[in-house]
Amino acid sequence: MKEKFLNTPIDYLKGVGPNRSEILKKEFQIFTFKDLLFFFPYRYIDRTKFYKINYIEKSNSDVQIIGKFIEFQFHNNFNKNRLVGVFSDGENKIEIVWFRGIKWIEKSIKLNKDYVLYGKPNWFSNSFSIVHPELDLLEGFKRKKQTGLLPIYSSNDRILSKGITNKFFREIIYNLIELSNGKIEENLNKKINEKYSLLTKFNALKNIHYPESQVFLSKSEYRLKYEEFFYLQLQLIKTNLHNKTKFKGFNFSKVGKYFNSFYNNLLSFNLTDAQKKVIKEIRKDFSSNTQMNRLLQGDVGSGKTIVALLTSLIAIDNDYQVCIMAPTEILAQQHYNSINDGLKNINLNVNLLTGSSTKKERVVLLDDLINGKINILIGTHAVLEENVKFKNLGYVIIDEQHKFGVAQRSKLWKKNTIPPHILVMTATPIPRTLAMSVYGDLDISVIDELPPGRKPVKTVHRTDKNRLEIFKFLKDEISKGRQVYIVYPLIEESKKLDYKDLMDGYESISREFPIEKYQISILHGKMKPEDKAIEMDRFKKGQTQIMVSTTVIEVGVNIPNASVMVIESSEKFGLSQLHQLRGRVGRGSENSYCILMSSQKLSNDARKRIKTMTSTNDGFKVAEVDMEIRGPGNILGTQQSGILNLNIGDIVKDKDILESARNDVKKLLSEDPNLKNLENRNIKVHFELMQNKTIFWKHIS
Repeated sequence: MKEKFLNTPIDYLKGVGPNRSEILKKEFQIFTFKDLLFFFPYRYIDRTKFYKINYIEKSNSDVQIIGKFIEFQFHNNFNKNRLVGVFSDGENKIEIVWFRGIKWIEKSIKLNKDYVLYGKPNWFSNSFSIVHPELDLLEGFKRKKQTGLLPIYSSNDRILSKGITNKFFREIIYNLIELSNGKIEENLNKKINEKYSLLTKFNALKNIHYPESQVFLSKSEYRLKYEEFFYLQLQLIKTNLHNKTKFKGFNFSKVGKYFNSFYNNLLSFNLTDAQKKVIKEIRKDFSSNTQMNRLLQGDVGSGKTIVALLTSLIAIDNDYQVCIMAPTEILAQQHYNSINDGLKNINLNVNLLTGSSTKKERVVLLDDLINGKINILIGTHAVLEENVKFKNLGYVIIDEQHKFGVAQRSKLWKKNTIPPHILVMTATPIPRTLAMSVYGDLDISVIDELPPGRKPVKTVHRTDKNRLEIFKFLKDEISKGRQVYIVYPLIEESKKLDYKDLMDGYESISREFPIEKYQISILHGKMKPEDKAIEMDRFKKGQTQIMVSTTVIEVGVNIPNASVMVIESSEKFGLSQLHQLRGRVGRGSENSYCILMSSQKLSNDARKRIKTMTSTNDGFKVAEVDMEIRGPGNILGTQQSGILNLNIGDIVKDKDILESARNDVKKLLSEDPNLKNLENRNIKVHFELMQNKTIFWKHIS
């Protein structure tokens, strides 16, 4: 019955009517009473203070006056009508002006009646006026207790002209709250309510729209944010638990000759404690009889690839095939070269499939794959093609997973009747709160230490006036046998934006570093794959000292001898890109440098990005600042996808509430996984209603 009340169409609410209901539906997606209750204000105004007209100052943003209209005048100047009312507080007068809805206002406002007027004063021709104020009869204002904090709702000129004002919203929401008393179900249990001293659901909704005080507003915000995060986490964690029971995984029960041979005889360095911890976590998943869905986070150069290789050898030891997916041909080729090279003394077949693979190569590869002759297939999106079939695919590793869409990743599931174990890797550190939200249904592993001997990259900020000094520094580094990256944001000159263009930059670098003495490679996205491969190979072999490139080298390029990264127009790059580009150097034992070039004029955000880059090498700190600047939706491209479309919570500002809610959900499900206990009935009922009425994002990996 109570749910039926909340689902009542908005048309039936007093004060709405058919015309306005259509506007509410079209402009705000408000279809039901529930939608309107959850249409929260975005700010509040203080209606406790009243002004006398002679005390109004130019610095006042909004004022509230009690008085009477003593006359109206209609003006028609150059076909622009306006109505001017003279409003008196008993001692002084002020002009009130309307340009829209004049006929309705003239009919509805009564002379010599007490009104409460609220609006922004404008100073013009040595006197104040107020345009389109909010008006309430004094007796009605007092009756509705509108003397404290009043809500301000989203609006625009288009809907204001149709009478959808803040006053309209306040009136219909006030009517709805009065109707709702006794009809709002509690949806959290007694234990949680008492733990945080939460307001009841009804009181939280009442005070979010009409706060009794600032204290009650804060309490209502906390209650509603906590509830939103609680059900977000309940969905994600239950999905994780459901997947573990529903999807039976391959059991990789043994660690055999391939793993042991490589680990004991061919691994030329010691694993970090963080790498060992992650391998143990993956091994535990492998032998749990459930399908693994794990996210591996590790900063640039932290050694994710060796973890991927060692865990791949466990899969092969158990007679399963492995597929490693990379977003670019350069990265796929690099994985292929490093893995193939690492396994050259072990009798395993590693193969590569990309868009550049020839038809003849594909025929042989596809046949070997279905016959089980290929142990590890490394490739780009090409491995998702329907004709790519495995004999026994047991383990899939997706590198730089954010570069792949959900539909693409899901195709890998269909390569087997039983879904393979999935490890998704990212070198773009994800802030903790974002990981808990977007990836909350995955198990998460973190490599949070760099291999021994790796030195932090020194990052500095320079402008054009330092260019000669930079060139001298680059020549000094090259004379020591080092190599240099110079990265530009564009390929072709932009008419609107004053960026350093790649080709123009290449020519100026060529003049400064003449061919008699220096060799320069060039790399960009419009080149043919074979040409890219040639240029990368020349640079890798040390045949060229300088690589002039676009951000095509952002991910995965590994040249230990490269010691300097120069990023032109660095103010135009996002923090994540800057951090990824910086990660292309610092891969050897020598000192490495990242030079951020920019114009003199910087926006506040650009200044903050550059300051962050020059003050820390910690990718997780960089990611936190990135999220503060851009917001969580933009970081992961979820802005338009429904993910993180939170009504009131903010995972940046409210991370403590999010963490509390996640911990409470974990504890709840550990004690009552199916929510069968009587004390959790409210939670179960509400969760099932949400499941039935909401399309939650169900994403693989």
